[in-house]
Amino acid sequence: MSASVTMYSTRFCPYCVRARGLLQSKQVSFTEIAVDEQPQLRREMVERSGRYTVPQIWIGEQHVGGYDDLALLERQGRLDELLSTAP
Repeated sequence: MSASVTMYSTRFCPYCVRARGLLQSKQVSFTEIAVDEQPQLRREMVERSGRYTVPQIWIGEQHVGGYDDLALLERQGRLDELLSTAP
């Protein structure tokens, strides 16, 4: 899969761990932006997503949301298509 994936996360958040695992199971490389103790990066995440919780995930330019949203795409069979068509 060749999509550009970005994930804002914290180190110990269980949903971040699950999101990492799902992306890794798809053999997707992704850019992870750790917001632990980085208030400016957390503000950037909130400005981009409108959400305060982690993880926040983008596939290409599309904000897909958090882990629950990513897992829903997987259950619906839409995640692979999104990953393969995103820049």
